[in-house]
Amino acid sequence: MEHYVGLDISLKLTAICIVDRTGKIEREGVVASDPEAIAVFIKSHAPHVARIGLETGPTSTWLWTELNKMGLPVICIDARHAKAALKLQINKSDRNDAVGIARIMQCGWYKEVRVKDLDSHAIKALLVSRALLVKIKRDLENQIRGLLKNLGLVIGQAKMNVFSVRAAELAEARPELAAAVEPLLKAREAVGRQIADLDRKVMRLARNDAQVRRFMTHLALARSRLFASLQQSTILLASRSRGAAEPMRD
Repeated sequence: MEHYVGLDISLKLTAICIVDRTGKIEREGVVASDPEAIAVFIKSHAPHVARIGLETGPTSTWLWTELNKMGLPVICIDARHAKAALKLQINKSDRNDAVGIARIMQCGWYKEVRVKDLDSHAIKALLVSRALLVKIKRDLENQIRGLLKNLGLVIGQAKMNVFSVRAAELAEARPELAAAVEPLLKAREAVGRQIADLDRKVMRLARNDAQVRRFMTHLALARSRLFASLQQSTILLASRSRGAAEPMRD
């Protein structure tokens, strides 16, 4: 007999419900939110499982990947889509949610979500970390500018190392201000080194990816074509303006 399994996952525990093809509950339980523990429970009580459903969440990618490696027919469903069905329940609990997800699997009323592999999430984590550090560096610079501006000291336009040199020069005349600015400058320098390190890692990943290299080639071609078209337009406008300015000759 075919079985359908619903998983309601939290960080520590996972509620499991197994139903048959008619929707009748065959088995319920709670195990640790670990792929091995979940797989052991399912294989013990639902050897002929047809579908295993879990909602999108913080740990759904990891659990889906590990359960899929074990050969289990796991399906990740959209949490918002599942919520529309689960909100019809009178009592909201992890156990009842697992029952609802199991019955969603049994009736086939679900929207499957494509789960990215762990390598894609690792690349995303790298980019998110870099974006966060860039924001921190910008916030530090704005804070330094604000502290100096309160005393009439304006850094102006400054990039890279020029910013640190300019800020240090302005704060040097006021020791009480230098005590507040110097730690921020050191923090900005440390964050800048980490950003440079992440930039090297991102560039290394880009060079090793054929699809990214192809995109970069297309981007370079598009940029050269745009430059050529702009240059041609500039020449055309210049020739028209000269023609309008030159007097007519016999």
